[in-house]
Amino acid sequence: MECSVEISMYPLNKDYKKPIISFIHSLRKYPFIKVKTNGMSTQVFGEYNRVMRAINSEIETSFLIENKVVFNLKILNGNFEEKPSL
Repeated sequence: MECSVEISMYPLNKDYKKPIISFIHSLRKYPFIKVKTNGMSTQVFGEYNRVMRAINSEIETSFLIENKVVFNLKILNGNFEEKPSL
């Protein structure tokens, strides 16, 4: 089953950009998921179990590195990646 996940990460410190960028780079190391970013969130697409394992692993890493961080996830059953209309 395919899924789409929208992730917003909120490190609770003054230097918030570095952990967000690190999290996104870590997700991009997984060849079996597609990662898209914009100014508001990160979107991940792929097979449900693989996507969730990758996200779970990287959230855990962030929890171990950062003092306080909040993650907000929206998970949809199906690939809702926008495709350009012709």
